[in-house]
Amino acid sequence: MTRFSNIALAAAATLCPLSAGADNLTTTVTNSYGLPGGLIDMPTAEMAPDGQLSATAFYFDGFGRSTLSFQITPWLSGSFRYSGTEDLTPQFSTYYDRSFDLKLRLLKEGTYTPAVAIGLQDFLGTGLLGAEYLVASKSFGDRLKVSGGFGWGRLGSRNNFDGFGTRDPFSFAGVGTGGDVDTSNWFRGDIGVFGGFTYDITDRLTFAAEYSSDGYDIEQAAGVFRRGSPYNFALTYKLTPDANLRVYSLYGEKVGVSLSFGLNPKNMPVPGGIEQAPLPVAVRDPESARDLGWATQPTARNALSEQLQDMLAKDQLDLVGLELSDTTAHVAINNTTYDQPAQALGRTARIMTRALPASVETFRITFSEKGGMPGTTVTLRRSDLERLEHAPADQTLAAASFDDSLRYGGMPAPVVDRFPRFNWAIAPFTRISLFDPDNPVRADVALRFEAQVELGKGWVADGGTSVKLFGNLDKTTQVSNSRLPRVRSDAAIYAREDGPRLDWLTLSKYHRLAPDIFARATVGYLEQMYAGASAEVLWRPVNSRLAIGGEVNYVQPRDFDSGFGLRSRRTVSGTIPEFNGHASIYYDFGNGFHGQLDAGRYLAGDWGATISLDREFENGWRIGAFATKTDVSAQDFGEGSFDKGIRITAPVSWLLGTPTRQSPTAVIRSLTRDGGQRLNVRGRLYETVRPSRQTDIADSWGKFWR
Repeated sequence: MTRFSNIALAAAATLCPLSAGADNLTTTVTNSYGLPGGLIDMPTAEMAPDGQLSATAFYFDGFGRSTLSFQITPWLSGSFRYSGTEDLTPQFSTYYDRSFDLKLRLLKEGTYTPAVAIGLQDFLGTGLLGAEYLVASKSFGDRLKVSGGFGWGRLGSRNNFDGFGTRDPFSFAGVGTGGDVDTSNWFRGDIGVFGGFTYDITDRLTFAAEYSSDGYDIEQAAGVFRRGSPYNFALTYKLTPDANLRVYSLYGEKVGVSLSFGLNPKNMPVPGGIEQAPLPVAVRDPESARDLGWATQPTARNALSEQLQDMLAKDQLDLVGLELSDTTAHVAINNTTYDQPAQALGRTARIMTRALPASVETFRITFSEKGGMPGTTVTLRRSDLERLEHAPADQTLAAASFDDSLRYGGMPAPVVDRFPRFNWAIAPFTRISLFDPDNPVRADVALRFEAQVELGKGWVADGGTSVKLFGNLDKTTQVSNSRLPRVRSDAAIYAREDGPRLDWLTLSKYHRLAPDIFARATVGYLEQMYAGASAEVLWRPVNSRLAIGGEVNYVQPRDFDSGFGLRSRRTVSGTIPEFNGHASIYYDFGNGFHGQLDAGRYLAGDWGATISLDREFENGWRIGAFATKTDVSAQDFGEGSFDKGIRITAPVSWLLGTPTRQSPTAVIRSLTRDGGQRLNVRGRLYETVRPSRQTDIADSWGKFWR
């Protein structure tokens, strides 16, 4: 096939209307770069199902790529990749590289028109895999999909023609610290043409073929492998609807293999959950609602309190306070079980219909936060609960009202012996270090005991201690090239101690300063590396998407054995300032997207801001990214240029199908450096009070009757 005919074929696939049945072009298959799409090295305009989280491991002789991709919205996907290439440079036997990608769908597939997408490959990294592309894809019937497009950078290094402007060639000498966004090369230089197709032989087996525009110039120059042909082929076997095994024939020279797994937070393994069904609403006799005889009995209120407390305990809810009048009941509950706050609210309301006298028409339910600090109060009419039990849940939401608890005097009178309240847990956990060039994955497995005592009136004592069982974090040999005080990069020194360590030990006071205003003060051993004091204030209206907060901390480094001792403010490479802190803005954009902006002074004394964006699902999953820029230069920061990463929160209830508030979070950083590092304070106000705010309760209202 001539060079001209290759260009003409791909251009036609990209630009010309094609007659076929419309399809939304979603796929659970990923290519060798871990991107949604059925071709091999080349991209397509296909997208994964909305919310899909995919992990792909790809290998052929001399190359390995591990990619985590997330379908952020139906039209935007993002990927984080960790690649290893053998014998690429004389300095390393395997050269490891981190990269980020974005792919944006510009046009959906129509009956006669293809879907069109634009993408950035390795736009935030060293640029070794850097490329940009414009690609179109079209389905023909149920089995055939055709794609073609134009590529720049790596994807413009073969079968190309002159493009716009010039592009700086990749150079290891020019990589520097990496991690910066360099827009000067985007869509510049030679333009390559690529194309291919996939055909579903059966429901499980798919064949793919492509013409590649990646010349692998850097790898060929280094002698990693020889690129004998631009044609690649693959067979994909669908192991499950979200797991695929692929075998490749690559460039006429190599055989490769990949394995990909997908998970969609929208799809629960146990739909609806397997928790015990709640008690039904007790419907009153209309005449009984006027009977106030119970109110004249001296012991009635104590008996009702005990009955309500026992019934709530069977649903794993704690009764904190209770006030009763002839027609109104105000209860305060502590929800330590249900990750969906509306579920705790609904179960409490059902129990109140069964435990309280028929004359009580108005139910007020206040969420008790840490140490008994009052949160939001939800008011429901008993007659509405009786009327709407079998109606759609949104009708009950419309009948509920949400107010700051201070409107009703804060917490109702505490029940007898409510405080102090002691909770404890013991469980294994892991500490993980990623992207050390000598060993990309290091981990310790440890056992932790933690305990918490709620003393009442907002006072909480909290502690955790752990012991290492096994692992290799202490073998880390990488030396930080940061020119800042070593506020985080000396983590390996802390990991060398195998004996029991004190992870944290604090005393906190939570308080309501005024309606919609919360406060926290914490002293003690705040985290593994620092002890000191932390104070915070938060403005968070009940029904607002906006919250504003401020925090100030005074800290001193702890001894490396994580015991009770403290070090001076001297670190390995400098002196840390005692004070740090931030002003923060939180905003709920709707549709599950939450943003946060923190601006202030970080642990190393640098000033700057952190921006975060998370997509949150109604079942508690959270997937997001963050980036921090401070007044520290890329050279002073060291490798990576600035702090950035991905975080994933996976609720245990999603997996088990039973309610629990345990939701471990994994943070994937390109590297841990010293710039842009915040103190890790437990129990910060926004996440503490957020579950009982109106917007979050409303988001989980589908669980109200569960």
